[in-house]
Amino acid sequence: MSKIEKIILTFAQNFKHIDMKEIEGKLSAKGLKVALVASRFNSFLVEQLVKGAADAFTRLGGEEKNLTLVRVPGAYEIPVTAKRLAATKKFDAIIGLGAVVQGATAHASLITETTARAFTEIALETGVPVTDGVVTAETLEQAVERCGTKQGNKGFSVMQAAIETVNVMAKIRK
Repeated sequence: MSKIEKIILTFAQNFKHIDMKEIEGKLSAKGLKVALVASRFNSFLVEQLVKGAADAFTRLGGEEKNLTLVRVPGAYEIPVTAKRLAATKKFDAIIGLGAVVQGATAHASLITETTARAFTEIALETGVPVTDGVVTAETLEQAVERCGTKQGNKGFSVMQAAIETVNVMAKIRK
């Protein structure tokens, strides 16, 4: 066993002995209502994100009838729509889905930074989890990978994050 492996093992063993209350959310979508806000821009990529999110929701016990899909023109329009949906208090979580591929200008960076910041602000203001499923990529090939091939499907993973967050928040409220 290497020196690093021994240090990691010692740390892990010591961590187990800490006596603290731990709160975790479960990965169960049973009874949850979730809204997906999906960009029509780069729709061939975004559709894979929508499918991934819906797949995660149903695999984790959610019913399709409890999913609402709202389409908007582009990623930049996702936050304002997410905020309106969160304000209705009809949804346990909101998921923004889009795909932004860097071009010759910094436009893509501006969009992704703006949407990421907005999702956080909406969640903090409303108490409704808003997860960021806007894929950012330098190339089209990278975008395709992040929307459902080699690197998994970001729609699937952000749905998991939303479900777990809703459930951990419910435990905190009790």
